Amino acid sequence: MKLSAVALALAVACSSLAAPETPAQKDARMKWWREARFGMFIHWGLYAIPAGEWNGATGHGEWIRDTAKIPVDVYEQFLPQFNPVKFDARQWAKMAKDAGMKYVVLTSKHHDGFALFDSKVSDWDVMASPFKRDILKELSGALRAEGLKVGWYHSIMDWHHPDYLPRRPWELATRPAEGANFDRFVQYLRSQVTEVMTQYGKPDVMWFDGEWESTWNERYGRPLYDLCRRLNPSVIVNNRVSPGRGGMEDAGGVAVGDYGTPEQFIPATGLPGQDWETCMTMNDHWGWNKNDKNWKSSQTLIRNLVDIASKGGNYLLNIGPKADGTFPEES
Repeated sequence: MKLSAVALALAVACSSLAAPETPAQKDARMKWWREARFGMFIHWGLYAIPAGEWNGATGHGEWIRDTAKIPVDVYEQFLPQFNPVKFDARQWAKMAKDAGMKYVVLTSKHHDGFALFDSKVSDWDVMASPFKRDILKELSGALRAEGLKVGWYHSIMDWHHPDYLPRRPWELATRPAEGANFDRFVQYLRSQVTEVMTQYGKPDVMWFDGEWESTWNERYGRPLYDLCRRLNPSVIVNNRVSPGRGGMEDAGGVAVGDYGTPEQFIPATGLPGQDWETCMTMNDHWGWNKNDKNWKSSQTLIRNLVDIASKGGNYLLNIGPKADGTFPEES
């Protein structure tokens, strides 16, 4: 880890916002997002390689390291296999625009800790794979060329970093927690967030996840939100930056952040007086699962979009690309 990056992240995180935001200022910041209504979510990483299958079980997704109980050293063997030679950022951006989407949110890092960008504070990233191309750099350029807004999903959870806590219960026997320092991990997290917010132009959205873990609390979440707003005062940050939800089906719970994130469902009456965005899969998984054929029909997806927009929300519709960098034909 380079101290300069850590120092920068900590310095920014410890700085408060210049002044409280007025309602009019927030309205101006949220204006494009409130008008967008439709965005593309992209869950992509090393988990696309096993494509949902492990030891005969076929129901896994982006959580496969945890759900299949794969040890770190075994999971690391996916890294030299990651070579998505068919990845075309311009094609992805064009498909999003052609579908009527106004913004795209890509996983810069999911729970497995693997970064799809050139991280200066980690070797557990795309530049250590045979691909050796910065996916965030290519996609951000392509999206802006199409006039689309750019968003990064960055997981608070990190099953790979030695300082992340809590450990998964099933791995404690072989990967004990002794010596792990969670505050040191938080420095690392802030450093990577600083990277994704400064290396590719200013992102329009920061989408966090994993805030439900027992180790994360508002003492960490609020400074992370402040860090994002200091690096880009116009950025829009979801409510998962800090605890506050009551679970996936708690549509509200915006203790810190700018909007609620109901997952896989549409609030019956919307969320009057609150900004919100339903994120949803096209089938039953976020990451690519080759055996999952339970695709929603075009009719269902269009009706969902109309339903959500009519209630004042946004629809963030997910695609899980294949390991070669292409979208599934159904998507």
